[in-house]
Amino acid sequence: MTQSKFRISLLILPLLLALPLAGIQAQPAAASDVESIDSIITAVYEAISGDAGEARNWDRFTSLFVADATLSAVVPNAEGFERQITNPQTFAQASGPTLERDGFHETEIHRVTEQYGQIAHAFSTYISKRSAQDAEPFDRGINSFQLMFDGSRWWVVSIYWQSETEQNPIPGRYGG
Repeated sequence: MTQSKFRISLLILPLLLALPLAGIQAQPAAASDVESIDSIITAVYEAISGDAGEARNWDRFTSLFVADATLSAVVPNAEGFERQITNPQTFAQASGPTLERDGFHETEIHRVTEQYGQIAHAFSTYISKRSAQDAEPFDRGINSFQLMFDGSRWWVVSIYWQSETEQNPIPGRYGG
């Protein structure tokens, strides 16, 4: 390798090593939204919730997620169940108009959290209502949050959820 190619390699290598972090660092978030496991999960619920006609803060929502984060729902199909997967930006574009038109309030009613080092998992049991004043929820289920702490803030890596059904009630240890 010539000396000039070696110098260029020394300049490019740090940039290549920083690429995986670039997506993470490019998303601004309010410090109070990402300072703890509690705060980031609360911020997710707050960002998607609101009455009919109320705009959501999708910039706040997407700022909570790492680059390449996933949102996945387990839904019934003809053979049983399947996983429908999206990302935070597509979720906001596809679901945002419906949530804002019809109203949607998702509220955590129970949580079980486990943490090891920089990673955490939370089973967050939720109820969903069209209006915060509704007497009964139209849906209940569990959001499975996978979270990462990068040394200065928490990030949502994925949210994987399933709604409760008569055949699959929420277990008591998860607030059912």
